[in-house]
Amino acid sequence: MQTFQKLFPPNTASIDTVKAGLQLPRVTRQTALFLDFDGTLVDIAPEPDQVAVPVGLTDLLGRLSIYLEGALAIVSGREIAALDRYLEPLQLPIAAQHGASHRDAQGKVTHVAAPGLRDIRRVALALANEHAGLRVEIKSAAIALHYRQAPQLEELCLLTMAEAVKRTPDVEIIHGKCVFEVKPASVSKGRAIQTFMAQAPFSGRVAVFAGDDTTDESGFPVVSAMGGECIKVGAGDSLAQYRCASPAALRRWLLSCVEQSTA
Repeated sequence: MQTFQKLFPPNTASIDTVKAGLQLPRVTRQTALFLDFDGTLVDIAPEPDQVAVPVGLTDLLGRLSIYLEGALAIVSGREIAALDRYLEPLQLPIAAQHGASHRDAQGKVTHVAAPGLRDIRRVALALANEHAGLRVEIKSAAIALHYRQAPQLEELCLLTMAEAVKRTPDVEIIHGKCVFEVKPASVSKGRAIQTFMAQAPFSGRVAVFAGDDTTDESGFPVVSAMGGECIKVGAGDSLAQYRCASPAALRRWLLSCVEQSTA
């Protein structure tokens, strides 16, 4: 257990649920497990590149992946390369950039055609240059404007990005935790999970998806329609059937799943 001593900080809030009396779903050998990254496996950081990965997390995910015979995937807004750096030496199946990039269980990587984001990039960078506290994250298929350090600029960020989106075909804007992101309209976390569920080793299993943000909400009805189960991490309205209090609480649940699998 020493490996996991920093996974769960002291005085961590206990797991709660959306409906009183519900326990979090069981993870069995027939589960296909899908996990968001920021705010779900790790705590939200002031800046995207300041995320701290708890000691023992990669070991925990590796053990779960072995137990599930590879049917564990990360579904995130981050790029594949960034997730690989945080989870090194693991190279899990990944739906990155909300599904714009996809790595299957055999390691094959596919990408959707990136939309023209030149105008979005120009507008976002210009706004960030005018206002301290704004940060632009440029990805291969998306542009994210973060305002965590300047929450008073939320409305201005939305109006500016929304106007640029009107001039750009085949994209949409999504609102996450202190971020507005423009991505291909054809991709979502729900569609990404559908893609995984049509592939080995995920197909034929019961999907379980955990996420914390509004961007994860597109996945919850898809998973529910498949007969799967969804977990909302943290506060806020959600379509998920279950809730847990924090990333530390979710990690505690994942650890309990590993321990039950070896009992």
